[in-house]
Amino acid sequence: EDRSTQPGTQVSVAEAAPGPVAAPSEAARDFSSEYTTPLADLVASLGVSLLVSTYQSGHLIVVRHDGRGLNTHFERHEKPMGMAADRQRLVIGTRRELREYYNVPALGARIAATPRRDAVYALRNVHVTGDIDVHEIAIGSAGVWYVNTLFSCLCLLEPNYSFNPAWRPPFVSGYAPEDRCHLNGLALVDGEPRWLTALGTTDTPQGWRANKRDGGVLLHHPSGDVVVGGLSMPHSPRWHGGRLWLLESGKGALCTVDIRRGEVTEVVRVPGFTRGLDFAGDYAFIGLSQLREANAFKDIPVTEAGGDRACGVWVVHLPSGRVAGWLRFRGRVQEIFAVQALPAI
Repeated sequence: EDRSTQPGTQVSVAEAAPGPVAAPSEAARDFSSEYTTPLADLVASLGVSLLVSTYQSGHLIVVRHDGRGLNTHFERHEKPMGMAADRQRLVIGTRRELREYYNVPALGARIAATPRRDAVYALRNVHVTGDIDVHEIAIGSAGVWYVNTLFSCLCLLEPNYSFNPAWRPPFVSGYAPEDRCHLNGLALVDGEPRWLTALGTTDTPQGWRANKRDGGVLLHHPSGDVVVGGLSMPHSPRWHGGRLWLLESGKGALCTVDIRRGEVTEVVRVPGFTRGLDFAGDYAFIGLSQLREANAFKDIPVTEAGGDRACGVWVVHLPSGRVAGWLRFRGRVQEIFAVQALPAI
């Protein structure tokens, strides 16, 4: 185990429950992490790195294997939320901006005294959206799509406008900064928007809060039809392996959806509020958050269940539905929004 007391300390944990460790410094406690050894081995064998956004503490966390174990690097941003990335580009939604980075691998050789770099993302464009509560982002055939939660709509990045509303749910009567249904999640299929999640079908300012326990819906794009209702705070719809997946955050669950029948099947429950989902091979990487006591997280199944709720990334083996490992954050990092896997990086 690495018991260093520097900021960003990582502690390798061989078993599911960590044993006692040496008391870290105050700085180490603020931003530290621990992980199971199987997770480090899995990240290395899959050849991936992870990006994790935490708007609550204001960081983008880069998780990568450094040859000995997992390294977690904390990069400061103002309220980072949704993001989308591939080998060429990274887009991050922050409090008032969409920030576009492009991979310039040659820059890696110019960074002194560092190990080998597979990718170096350099900032190229900053698009000012204003404070619209950007949630999920996806890079599609037409460009960068993003969910404008405050105005209850789906937007396509357009340089001439702060935001360009391209679609809104049919039950929302107009554009207003009122977070009427808490539209939040976006899944593309073949480069086009296909599925979105919302916490309600309401058309009043923050109307979704009254029935957040089981008022969530999965919406079809472009029709706006409700494919599945009765969901507990759904987030992060994803099309993977010919199936639709989503998180029922209020239950702490990873689920699959039978689109034709409108049926939801729970795959596994994990110890936290689930939000942020990506895949690599046969594995799902799921973001977990602890829960604030006095806000929208109250009065939902995951809070009523009690017990220790974690903040971090849990990994599930899809064929078996078993947890394959986890990365847990300590200190100031208590809530996760997005998890993005970077393949072959």
